Amino acid sequence: MTRNEAEIKLKKIFGFDKFYDEQWETIDMLLRGKKMLLIEKTGYGKSLCFQFSATQFDGITVIFSPLIALMRDQVNSLNEKGIPAKHINSEQTYEENSQVIQDAINGKIKILYIAPERQENQEWIEATRKMNLSMIVIDEAHTISVWGHDFRPAFRRIINLVQLLPKELPVLATTATATKRVQADIEQQISGNLTTIRGNLLRENFNLFVIETKSEDEKLLWLAENINKLPGIGLLYTGTRVNTEIYARWFDFVGINSTDYNAGLDGDTRKEIEKGLMNNKWKCVVSTNALGMGIDKPDIRFIIHTQIPASPIHYYQEIGRAGRDRQKTFIILFYNSKKDDDGVPEDYKLPKAFVDGGRPNIKKYQRVINAVKQEQLGERQLLKKTNMKQTQIRVIKADLIEQGIIKEVKFGWSKKYEYQFNAPELNTAKFDELRNAKLKDLDSMVDYVFTQEPRMKFLCEYLGDTLPTKFENCDNTKYKKRTVNPKKETISKLIEFRETYFPALNVESNNSNIKNGIASSYYGVSNVGAALHRCKYENGGAFPDFLLKLTLKAFRNTFGNQHFDLIVFVPPTSSGELVKTFAEKISYVLKIPVSHKLIKQRETQPQKVFQNGYLKRDNVSGAFNYTEPIEINNKSILLVDDIFDSGATIKEIGELLTNFGAKTIVPLVIARTVGGDI
Repeated sequence: MTRNEAEIKLKKIFGFDKFYDEQWETIDMLLRGKKMLLIEKTGYGKSLCFQFSATQFDGITVIFSPLIALMRDQVNSLNEKGIPAKHINSEQTYEENSQVIQDAINGKIKILYIAPERQENQEWIEATRKMNLSMIVIDEAHTISVWGHDFRPAFRRIINLVQLLPKELPVLATTATATKRVQADIEQQISGNLTTIRGNLLRENFNLFVIETKSEDEKLLWLAENINKLPGIGLLYTGTRVNTEIYARWFDFVGINSTDYNAGLDGDTRKEIEKGLMNNKWKCVVSTNALGMGIDKPDIRFIIHTQIPASPIHYYQEIGRAGRDRQKTFIILFYNSKKDDDGVPEDYKLPKAFVDGGRPNIKKYQRVINAVKQEQLGERQLLKKTNMKQTQIRVIKADLIEQGIIKEVKFGWSKKYEYQFNAPELNTAKFDELRNAKLKDLDSMVDYVFTQEPRMKFLCEYLGDTLPTKFENCDNTKYKKRTVNPKKETISKLIEFRETYFPALNVESNNSNIKNGIASSYYGVSNVGAALHRCKYENGGAFPDFLLKLTLKAFRNTFGNQHFDLIVFVPPTSSGELVKTFAEKISYVLKIPVSHKLIKQRETQPQKVFQNGYLKRDNVSGAFNYTEPIEINNKSILLVDDIFDSGATIKEIGELLTNFGAKTIVPLVIARTVGGDI
């Protein structure tokens, strides 16, 4: 097929007149059965390369993508063009995914998107042998490289599939963010006479700024006064889920139209927010970096980061979600340079913690090895045996499998892990090398903050793209530096916000009459946590009066018009009479009687010692009783505690009181932990 013939078809199928030169070069190679790596900036049109090629093949093209939002958008778009396309991912039911697989086997689908993690599904493994495969696409290919900024162990399995395919079957790997080291790793993994096309990564329409602050409050103040002055709509990225909530509530407080988004939201809510973003429903969406990849919105006019990402590669990819229409776009990065007592800048700590947590310590690897040496264990059993977080277990499993220390054993639709006979010793040299590389990346992100050279030049060169261009699109070139000089009334607003913003406790469930409750503050973002810690663990005496006043304020703000018959407090594990005394003070002020009849019928451990939800639930399951249940029948109960973490204790008590006839249970606590997995 000539380029002219292809562009006639392009116009008919997709409505575009011409290919870019590198698009056509890629497509031409794929149609001739070649293997390709395409590195092009976000918004270049990489997806058109594989979508057009797929329409020209007889069989099915399988696209491995980590981005559910992208799958959804692209499948809808393809179907509107008359191209039969479907996807397989965790948002669909087992039955829906099975039907898609059957349609693929029966040749009813031209393009199939699938999440790489699905490759562990036995049904999928069997199905690939029956499909008429025409092409394999690895989208976001940096994720198959341990040196990439978003490595996922499940992506390694794609390579296993690629290596089993006929040599003449075309393979395309695409990414916008690959350093030369990542590029070499991808090339080595895919192998087989691979051709790489690396395009120009310059985003000329970006205007880049860094705003240095001395506190988190300064970020909130600058945004309150300036975000509505920015053109169009945009995204504001924060480092944690909690901060998405805090920033969005602050914006509501000062009249900025926004909403918050993170991976903890249910699928339907995420879809609604994505739809609202596409329809310009808000001035900005406050999100972790869970939002943006795969959202095909060309006119995002600004992206603001309140926290430095882990590397310039992360940063380039995240800002690349804006300005795809090539119109003027604002890119702003905050950096809190205030140092702690050890001389560490505040905004260095969170990404450093992510690097440190990316690989669990070696003792945890040994804990998993020792557990599977004793018996075959599934993932849930491993979580309980080792008392580790799910993310840690999954990283460790992938590493131990890759090193041949453990292996998967299938049991029908489930799988367990067993120790390999004569397994090698754990090799940690690669872990240390990778950690050091990631710390170097993080230091380079700090270098970006303080560089005096053009910021886009810094990013392009970091990614291996050296350009002779004269850069004039940042605050190191022709634009004025932006600083924080808040008005007095904005500062007063922030003080008022701090005294009236209360975190929600989302605990409602179908098998309990418990309702969502309220905390007076977050544990880790105010002096509340310090006071609680002093009283609980340093013999600091009763909770101070300011905690009582703040908790009562949270109660009146949220439940002031609601009637309660009784106050019940959570029996202590390690805090002695603290919660009891606190509940009695609340009872005295609110004139609601307090009960002392909720008891522990067996010992429990402090919830903070457990690292995953399974063990936290097991710790409190069946641990409580109420000595006179008739007292709470048909009553509305205010359930008081000091700290809310996973919510397992509150939920367990909620179910108990429901079973004894309580009409409503509402939790009221002093603080919600920042890391609480509700």
